[in-house]
Amino acid sequence: MNKNFLALGLAAALLAPQVAGAEGFAINEWSAEGVAMGGARMFAEDDAANVAYNPASITKVKGEVMKSSYTYLSPHGNYKLYDGAGKEIEDGKNVVHAGWAVGSYYVRQINDKEWFGIGAFPRFAMVSEFERASKASTNAFFSKLNGVSVTPTYAHKFDKKWSAAVGAEINYVGLELQKNLVIPTAGVNGTTQIEGESYALGWNAAANYAFDDKNEIGVVYRSRIKHSLEADLKGYGTKSPASPLVGSNDVFGNAYGVVTLPDSWDIGYNHKFDKKTRLELKATRTNWSTYDALNVYFDKSLVGIPGIAESSPSAKNWSNSWRYAIGLEHNFSDKYAAMAGFAFDEASIPYNGGDFMVPTGLRRTYSIGARYNDKKQTVAVALGWMDVGNLDFAGHATDAYKSAHAYDSFTKIASISYQRKF
Repeated sequence: MNKNFLALGLAAALLAPQVAGAEGFAINEWSAEGVAMGGARMFAEDDAANVAYNPASITKVKGEVMKSSYTYLSPHGNYKLYDGAGKEIEDGKNVVHAGWAVGSYYVRQINDKEWFGIGAFPRFAMVSEFERASKASTNAFFSKLNGVSVTPTYAHKFDKKWSAAVGAEINYVGLELQKNLVIPTAGVNGTTQIEGESYALGWNAAANYAFDDKNEIGVVYRSRIKHSLEADLKGYGTKSPASPLVGSNDVFGNAYGVVTLPDSWDIGYNHKFDKKTRLELKATRTNWSTYDALNVYFDKSLVGIPGIAESSPSAKNWSNSWRYAIGLEHNFSDKYAAMAGFAFDEASIPYNGGDFMVPTGLRRTYSIGARYNDKKQTVAVALGWMDVGNLDFAGHATDAYKSAHAYDSFTKIASISYQRKF
């Protein structure tokens, strides 16, 4: 093996740019082929992105392969706000703030039994923005979670039927939250910004079993990851003596918080009708109940009044949920293929756990794609449309509304991937 290729592959995977997903928290868009098949892409042949979708399937890669993928996500949506009597007090829409999901992968076959792979891709990410002068801004006017997971993986093929893999996960999150802080009873009117980052470790394991040449099943487990976030706190007053943030109008300090990202199970089935056409089914169980709160504590009061604005409590209490996907792949020839997919995500956000950070209900995703490949290179493109659904949620203590209704929300998706064999 050329050592320069190995070094280049590792660098491509480890130095992938930070990413921001859109209209959601869990990201499944790890390659153009994966987008095209609705995320049901656990058993692909000769695809380096198997590192992300199903590590046990990197045993289907021959030789040495590198891959990069770029997925564009553009969220759109509307909302209505209500007071305590149920009267509508505001209607508006989000500021279109698109995000990118970037994946980089490298796989090398060591021998007939062993494979090594590494990937850098987002598992959790989001970005949302609303008008700064809106009442929704008292909950959040800008929220962003940059996320990337680096997953070095070892896979072993035991025989023609069984293969398995185990890997580590180095998970990075960069969080930025901005909102208007308004406490009329205390004469407070200003804006706050919390910005920080964290690294944490997790692991994953996977196994495949082939019943015969046409039927195969697989399972993937990804562990939960606990982050202890240390962030910078900034508070800016309106420069009005009647509404300061700490007498000088501005305050700077530190913020602290702990959040546990959920563990998940993927269960997949692959059926080959013939040499040209195959169908994948996939079910994903995500244990969102670990995301019970996003409580951030400050080392000083934002308003200079003990007991007021010394923390930003936010109960989540999300429920565990399933995601179901179906993907179809058809090869017209040795070089050209088409793909299509559909996915359905159950809603996991309860009425008392929703906010404008992730105003997302159940999701339905429709997608199509195409691929060209020769002996050395593969190029794939995909388009998708995600119906995000409606979501009703309660306001928090410092929000300028009592309840909210997000509706007519959708996300446009476009993706491209390039793979090179050595």
